[in-house]
Amino acid sequence: MTDRPRRVDALRNREAIVTAARELVVGQGPDIGMDEIAAAAGVAVGTLYRHFPAKQDLIEGIVTDLAEALGRSLDSALSRVEEGTSSAVDELIALLGHVVIDMRQERLLRFALAGIAGDSLREIQARGRSAVEQLVAAAQRVGSLYPDVTTDDVVLLLSTAPTDTMSKGEQLRWLTLARRALTPDPSPERRR
Repeated sequence: MTDRPRRVDALRNREAIVTAARELVVGQGPDIGMDEIAAAAGVAVGTLYRHFPAKQDLIEGIVTDLAEALGRSLDSALSRVEEGTSSAVDELIALLGHVVIDMRQERLLRFALAGIAGDSLREIQARGRSAVEQLVAAAQRVGSLYPDVTTDDVVLLLSTAPTDTMSKGEQLRWLTLARRALTPDPSPERRR
C-alpha cells in the first residue's frame, strides 16, 4: 500500500522537475544550476538527482519529452493527410509555423545540436525526416509542391528558421515567403 503513493509522488516530482527545467533552460540556457531547477520544481536537490543523476540526463529527458510531443504532432499531420482532412503542403507549412512561431522549446533543439542531448536529437531527426519525406511525396503527387523540392530542402528551412529573437511579424513574413518558395502559384496571372 505504501508503494503506490510513492510512485505517484515520484511521477509527480519527475514531471515537476522536467517542467521547471524546460522553462528555466529555455529562458536562461543550459547552464542553469541544478539547485535552481530543484527550487523551481519545489523538490529537494536530492530528489532531482534521484531522477536525473547528471544535468545531461535532465536535458536528455526534456528533449525526449519534446521528441515525443513532436512525434505525436507529426503522426497527427500524416493522419489528417491520409484521411483527406488536410493537404500535405498545408501540413508542411503548419510544421514550419509550429517550429518558427509556436515552439519556444525550439531553443532546446539548438542546445541538443550543441551535443547536450544527442541521442534524443537523433530520434527527433529520424522521426521528423520520415514524416517530412511522406508529406513531400504526398504534396508532389498532387502538384502542390514544386517537383524539385526535396526533403532536404524542407529540413534546411526548418534548421535555418528564424530564431525566437525575431518579432512575430518577421516570423510570419518568413513563413509566407517559405510557402511561396515551396509551392507553385495556381493563379493564372503568375503562370504567364
